[in-house]
Amino acid sequence: MTETLREIQRDYEGDESRPLEGYARVLGVYGGAVSVLLAAAKLTGHRAPEKISPMDLMLMGLFTHRLSRTLAKDTVTSPIRAPFTRYVGVSGPSELKEEVRGSGLRHALGELVSCPFCLAQWVATGYAAGMVFAPRFTRVAGATMAAVAISDWLQLAYSRLMKATDG
Repeated sequence: MTETLREIQRDYEGDESRPLEGYARVLGVYGGAVSVLLAAAKLTGHRAPEKISPMDLMLMGLFTHRLSRTLAKDTVTSPIRAPFTRYVGVSGPSELKEEVRGSGLRHALGELVSCPFCLAQWVATGYAAGMVFAPRFTRVAGATMAAVAISDWLQLAYSRLMKATDG
C-alpha cells in the first residue's frame, strides 16, 4: 500500500514537486475540524438554521471575502504567513506579494495561508459554525467585515476617480 501511494505521488509530481502528503495533512485537519464541530453541535444540542436567508448569505460571502484577503494578503497579517512565505513586494493597496517557501507540509501551508481563494473554504466553514453556535455574534462579525469590504471597494473607486480627474 505504501509503495502504491509513493508511486502515485511520483506520477503526479512530474517535473514540479507538489506536496501531496502536505496537502493530505491539511485536508485531514480540515476534515477533523469539521468533524469536531459537528460532534460539538450534536452534544450541545445546537442545530443548523432551518434556512439561510439572502441577507445571511450576503454577509457570509462578504465576511469570507474580506477575512480571506486580510489573512492571505494584508501587511499586518504577514507575521502569520512569514514562516511559510517569503516577501516579494507589494501587490496592491495594503497587500503584499509573497512566494511560498519550503517543501512538504510547510509548502502546503504556505499555499493555504497566502491564497485568499484557498482560505475562503476555511473562513466560510468558521462562519457557518458561528451561525450554529453563536448566530447573533456571527452576524455582527459578518456585518463588520461586510462594511470593511464595502469600504475597501469605495476607497478603490475613489482612488480611481481621483486619478481619472487628474489626467
